[in-house]
Amino acid sequence: MKINSKIKSTLIITLSIALFSCETNVEEDSDIIIEESCNTTISFTADIKPIIDSNCISCHGGSRFPNLRTYESISDNAARVRTQVVNRTMPQGSSLSNEQIELIRCWIDSGALNN
Repeated sequence: MKINSKIKSTLIITLSIALFSCETNVEEDSDIIIEESCNTTISFTADIKPIIDSNCISCHGGSRFPNLRTYESISDNAARVRTQVVNRTMPQGSSLSNEQIELIRCWIDSGALNN
């Protein structure tokens, strides 16, 4: 069976449009964190440590690397913590809120101060 050239052209154009429109039509992902300027008033003691204690210490309390019990061990591993949290690979078995992730990211990006 021979396909009419008009139908063939229309089919090719339609498929091309469909493919290109899918490529450029990006839906917003609610889990994507937009890196904005950081609030420099983030406190390790008041903001960061409670998040770590509630979500990380059960696994990283000394028996698994990195140990996240103290400021020193958290700041020594700040780059690793930032990567794992922002990529949502940690904590395993649960999830941090976007606000918690942004607090950790901003605290680390602002120098991971012991305040």
